[in-house]
Amino acid sequence: MLQQPSALDVVVAENLFGDILSDEAAAISGSLGLMASASLNPDGGPALYEPIHGTAPDIAGRGIANPVGSMLSVALLFEHSLRLPEIAARSAPRWTRPSTPEHAPRPGWTSSTGEMTAAVLDELSARAPLEVRP
Repeated sequence: MLQQPSALDVVVAENLFGDILSDEAAAISGSLGLMASASLNPDGGPALYEPIHGTAPDIAGRGIANPVGSMLSVALLFEHSLRLPEIAARSAPRWTRPSTPEHAPRPGWTSSTGEMTAAVLDELSARAPLEVRP
């Protein structure tokens, strides 16, 4: 995984090892806060979708958390549990310039959590509407 990450598409593991491997995979991408995760029930029961970084209580309420991991987790929910891949593809944010201080690629290149969310929502609203048929 660390030497040739592109060789893997899906990794299936028990909870402990999955947690360790998801942290490693997220580090490869640059940050835990930018990655989505899914804990799927092998029997088809309820699943849990969440950002890999967890709750980050040390930065709660400071407006510096990056919301992209949460947004990508919702896209996973659309794709896997709700079986709506078109909506998943359309709802997943693409990387936008504003980055929160938690994940700033360069000093001074930051926005608050609210500003980052607004930038992603602007990006999503600029996309052509998707017609969903039952």
